[in-house]
Amino acid sequence: MSDIKFEIQEELGTLSESPKGWTKEVNLISWNGAKPKYDIRDWAPNHEKMGKGITLTAEEAESLYKILRSMMED
Repeated sequence: MSDIKFEIQEELGTLSESPKGWTKEVNLISWNGAKPKYDIRDWAPNHEKMGKGITLTAEEAESLYKILRSMMED
């Protein structure tokens, strides 16, 4: 399997940190040179390893925002 290339365009925030130092982060990432997407996943310190995550287009991120916002209003 070929290596996955990524470039973190913007670090948007950290959601949590594990006792082992891994952080769950929201970032804007370009995967394999493609248009950047919003990304939520666990990262080892200094981003040397990553866990499984989810990537969202801008439209998907906006839909998620609306869902989360409506949950907070209830």
